[in-house]
Amino acid sequence: KQTTPYHQIFDTKNVAVEENVTLNCFRDRLWHSTNLFWIRLVSQSFPEIVGSTMSYDSPIIENIHHITTKQEPGTFVLHINGAQLSDTAVYYCIKVRQRKMTFLKGTFLQVKGPDPGITGVTQDSLSNPVHPGDPVTLQCSVLSNSENRTCTEDHSVYWYRTKPDESHPSLMYSQGNNSYDCERSPEAASQQKCVYSFSRNVSSSDTGTYYCAVATCGEILFGNGTKLNIEGKNFLLTTMDLDEPDGKIKPAVFNDSLQIHEDSLTYAAPTFIKRNTRKAERRNTRATETMCIYSDVRAFECGKSEA
Repeated sequence: KQTTPYHQIFDTKNVAVEENVTLNCFRDRLWHSTNLFWIRLVSQSFPEIVGSTMSYDSPIIENIHHITTKQEPGTFVLHINGAQLSDTAVYYCIKVRQRKMTFLKGTFLQVKGPDPGITGVTQDSLSNPVHPGDPVTLQCSVLSNSENRTCTEDHSVYWYRTKPDESHPSLMYSQGNNSYDCERSPEAASQQKCVYSFSRNVSSSDTGTYYCAVATCGEILFGNGTKLNIEGKNFLLTTMDLDEPDGKIKPAVFNDSLQIHEDSLTYAAPTFIKRNTRKAERRNTRATETMCIYSDVRAFECGKSEA
């Protein structure tokens, strides 16, 4: 029965930024016609070969940026000099012999920067209806714990807006370091809550979902988002029947709240219907009506329609 002096291993390694990392893969110099590869797999990217060698002893050293691969007795070594956040990935050591590929070693390497101590980023929803011209204030709360914080960098807060008809979010506002209020938790002095605000007078084009993004210590944390719906004003459409003896004005079939754009408003659209008919004509022929639609105080449009 054939035995192998190695076994497949998958492990996890956590390191800090600028820390040196060394990964080892078993190598047997007696393997014949065998190649070894170190491959890096980053999420949403194609696998990348960062080093290769033969099974037999070879002095060749390969360097790709700050990553070095080389042989040492019984191992094929991958060394990262000063790990960066971008080095977070899964690293595989692969043995290839006669078109057969075997995974010998896998390591999930997670590189962490200084801990900002942020425990949550939340946003409040708007409770009242919003109309064009109204002042609106959006708030973003950043919760942090100073006991876990190893980074002294200040927070930078950005406000983004997403809309269904836009493929990319739009940057709306960059928060200054002095435009926020912070308070300590009465239960624990190490816990702090800072509230960042974003205010503006809105128009109908400001409809969308607004997100606050907190950038600090090499990380970006997003809030849960606040939806902003801009409601239009109420319009009453009426009709006047000129054939009525008292010139009575009749309400139209709808009186609705419309979402409108300020550049394309149509104001007070009353419709007047004048019937040019006699009693005898009503019995024998179809009546002809003249319809006049007034779209504003200066212009109107008339047309004939069959009753």
